[in-house]
This record gives sequence, structure tokens and C-alpha cells, in this order.
Amino acid sequence: QVQLVESGGGLVQPGGPLTLSCVSSTNIFNFNAMGWYRQAPGKQRELVAKINVGGRTDYGDSVKGRFTISRDTATNTVYLQMNSLKPEDTAVYYCHAHILRNDYWGQGTQVTVSS
Repeated sequence: QVQLVESGGGLVQPGGPLTLSCVSSTNIFNFNAMGWYRQAPGKQRELVAKINVGGRTDYGDSVKGRFTISRDTATNTVYLQMNSLKPEDTAVYYCHAHILRNDYWGQGTQVTVSS
């Protein structure tokens, strides 16, 4: 059983930074890939960022140049550094891990960008 626990969400003003963390209950080298997805009310869940075991990263078009995904294997943690936040970034952000055919999800953390 794999557990993913997100933290760091909250209210932030437009243009500000915010960092999300996702701690895995198991060694993150067990995963083929980890990433962040987000879902706003009434909208489809979309890819924000992902990183594979080799360290290759990929980003959704709407966040390229503003968000950065990284990992710390010592603490089994994946981070999402968000900069220049916009109101349209408001969503529930979910940590995701993929192992072979299996997908694991965190409980989600709310990010609200508003003045």
C-alpha cells in the first residue's frame, strides 16, 4: 500500500510564490514517475508537472516557465515550486505516483490565488 500526503496549499496573492510538498510512504525510486495534477471546479483534471525515475521532467503548457518540479530522495518527497501565480491557477492540486500499471493519488491540497 502506498500513501501520498500533500501539504503546502493555501491562499496566496496573484504574482506570489507557493511550494507544495508530497511525501511518499515508500521509497520514491519504486515509482516509474511522480507528478502533480490539478482540478478546478467544473473542469477536467490536468497535468501540471511530472518527473520520472531518470529525472526527466515535463510540464503542462499553462505552467511552463512558472512552475518547477523537484524531488528529494532522502526524504521521499516531491516538490512543486509555483511562481508568478495567477487566479486561473486556483484548483485542488493532487500528488500522483505511477508504478507499472498502478496509479496512486494523494488527498489533494487546495490552492487559491486571490487578492
